[in-house]
Amino acid sequence: MLKNARHISLILLITLVFTGCSEYQKIYKSTDNDLKYEAAIAYYEKKDYYRALQLFDQIMPTYRGTEREEKISYYYAYAYYYQKDYILAGYYFKRFADTYPTSRYNEECLFMTAYCSYLNSPPYYLDQTSTLDAIRDFQVFINRYPTSDRVPRANELIDQLRLKLEEKNYKIALLYLQMEEYKAAIVSFQNLMKDYPDTKFREESMYYIIEAWYKYAENSIPEKRIERHQAAIDAFNDFKAQYPESRYLQDAQNLIKNSYKIAKIKS
Repeated sequence: MLKNARHISLILLITLVFTGCSEYQKIYKSTDNDLKYEAAIAYYEKKDYYRALQLFDQIMPTYRGTEREEKISYYYAYAYYYQKDYILAGYYFKRFADTYPTSRYNEECLFMTAYCSYLNSPPYYLDQTSTLDAIRDFQVFINRYPTSDRVPRANELIDQLRLKLEEKNYKIALLYLQMEEYKAAIVSFQNLMKDYPDTKFREESMYYIIEAWYKYAENSIPEKRIERHQAAIDAFNDFKAQYPESRYLQDAQNLIKNSYKIAKIKS
C-alpha cells in the first residue's frame, strides 16, 4: 500500500516537471533523491538537457556504486552531446567506456567518444590536433570491436579525417611554392605523397614538384643550376610515366624545355 502510494506520488510530482520553472526549483531543492532521479530522466526525455544535467549532478554521488549510476552516466554523456558540447560529451563517453567495460553500452560509448572527437575536428586550415585525436579514437574502437556493425562507419570517418590532413599538407606545400621557398615546397609535396600514397592530390603534387625544381634551379647559383635542372627533368619523367594523359603534361613539358638545354639533354 505504501509502495503504491509512493509510486503515485512520484508520478504526480514528475508531472510537475512539465508545468514550469517554479516546479523545477521545488524538485531541485528537494531532499528526495528518487524524485530527482525520475525528474532528471523526464527532463532528459523532454529534451530539456540543461535541467536534466543539473539534477544528475546533484544525485550522482548518492547512487555511486548502484545500477542507477551506470544509467545516469549514460544519460549524462548524451545530455552534453545533444547540447552540442562535444568536448565534454566525448570526455564523459570515454569515462563511461573506461568505467563500465562490460556494460551493454560500452561499444556504443566508445564509438561516441571517437565521434565527438570527429565533430570537434576543425577545418583543414586550423590546428589539426583534434583530427589526430579522432583518428586515434576510432582506431581504438576498431581494435576493441573489430566485428562491430559500426566499424564501416568508423573507417568512413577516418577516411574523411585523413583527407582533411592531406588537404592541409597540400595547401602548406602550395604556400611554400607561392612564397618561393622552393626546397621546402619540394620536401612538403614529397612528404605528402609518402605519408598518403593514395592521396587525391598526387597528380598535382608531382606537377608542382617539377615546377618547384625548375624555379629552384633558375634561382640557384651557377654551380648548382645543372644538377637542379636535372632534378626537374627526373621529376618530369616520373610524372610522365605515371600520368601520360595528364592535363598538366603539356604545361610540364613547356616548363622544362630550358632544363634540357641547360643540362644538355635532348628532349
